[in-house]
Amino acid sequence: MEWNFQTAEKLAAALRAGEVTSAELTDQAIARIERDDKAINAICVPDFDRARAAARGADEARARGEDRPLLGIPVTVKESYNIAGLPTTWGMPPHRNFMPAEDAVQVSRLKDAGAVVLGKTNVPLGLQDVQSFNEIYGTTNNPWDHGRTPGGSSGGSAAALACGFGALSIGSDIGGSLRTPAHFCGVYAHKPTLGLAAGRGMVPPPAPALPTDSDLAVVGPMARTARDLALLLDVMAGPDPLTLGVAHTVTLPPARHERLRDFRVLVLDEHPLIPTGSAVRAGLNRVADALADDGARVERHSPLLPDLTEAAKLYAQLLFSSLVARFPLEAYEELRASAAALSADDQSLDAARLRGMVFSHRDWIAANDRRERHRHGWRQLFADFDAVVCPITPTPAFPHDHNPDRLERRIDIDGVAYPYLDQLVWAGLPTMPGLPATAIPAGRSPEGLPVGVQLIGPMFEDRTPLRLAELLERKIGGFQAPE
Repeated sequence: MEWNFQTAEKLAAALRAGEVTSAELTDQAIARIERDDKAINAICVPDFDRARAAARGADEARARGEDRPLLGIPVTVKESYNIAGLPTTWGMPPHRNFMPAEDAVQVSRLKDAGAVVLGKTNVPLGLQDVQSFNEIYGTTNNPWDHGRTPGGSSGGSAAALACGFGALSIGSDIGGSLRTPAHFCGVYAHKPTLGLAAGRGMVPPPAPALPTDSDLAVVGPMARTARDLALLLDVMAGPDPLTLGVAHTVTLPPARHERLRDFRVLVLDEHPLIPTGSAVRAGLNRVADALADDGARVERHSPLLPDLTEAAKLYAQLLFSSLVARFPLEAYEELRASAAALSADDQSLDAARLRGMVFSHRDWIAANDRRERHRHGWRQLFADFDAVVCPITPTPAFPHDHNPDRLERRIDIDGVAYPYLDQLVWAGLPTMPGLPATAIPAGRSPEGLPVGVQLIGPMFEDRTPLRLAELLERKIGGFQAPE
């Protein structure tokens, strides 16, 4: 039997029933990678010998009567996670030989749950792109169209899932890095509430793996079904055992509703700073129609929605203040001079990003105060709605663009060119306040490319968008393997 596209849930049931062994699943997955990945380049660091050994160990454990959530299930891991014995480079050539001594917290949790790690998946340089290419491992292609990107920075993981290279993967997200690849490749991903899942060991080389809290950034699950996302989130969720985990455990509240008809949903298809492409708008309408057809309350506007323009600029400032924080002093001084030269009237996203790059601590505190007001606005909105449905990016996957100057890059939205980085506004909508967001397939573009949308939920109520994703999957369909 062909097992490579079966869900993790079905694989676990088959393993428990003795219909297949982990060794067989692992051999099938490896054979598929060796056959198909030359054209995709999703698996940048294979670990097949240890995977086969782990699979044999999983079969032996099951024979002894053990049963763990992911026991014997083949998975992949984003390259940016530390795995003892494998390089962690973040695509940065100076660190091509960096070898961490221990696993990241989430890799340990995968292994403790019984997962079989097939290898690592490709990323962009420093995880800082909406594509996945670097000098060390090359370019990852979109399984639906090899001339297009699978997204970034978890593009290798999304492409691997779409190709049947493992049932699950783990990635990370600060600028849509889980959700955009899922949208571009037709799979599922979940950006957890900020702070829900420990990120220690998902750190740029050669930095030590310390239990620090990252502003905006999260780690999270990727899968081919919504139920598998929930399964993997249960493995990943929880504080770092070195810090809050000493005194705290996590118990997520149940989903607010179990039936589509009970959900109250706000659908957004327009942003004041960038248009929504026709293919993405069609995907949103498909989801909105499915909700309405089943009796859900669907609204298109609400006075409770925090200001989208202010949110986008605030996200840009917080994001870029973080991304350039460790730039060399000379580069920082150049940025500061450029920011000082901006006109006070320049309120563009480019200006917001540049000002954020040179934030003082005082500036950051002021921005964080504004963020707290947005968080309060979201709390008020989620008293009236259960979820918000909106784009992840304005377009489906776009052609590879390796221009080193991202300010010169453009994205094509229905024939009109827009600044490349402006596409981040939708991904930043839940990221800035730290809300959970689930990326789901919502159809195909006229060119046959996958189109996804995101379901934003209330803070720490991750099960609500995940349950909505599961119900919509039953209603409109979900993952389809590339043709």
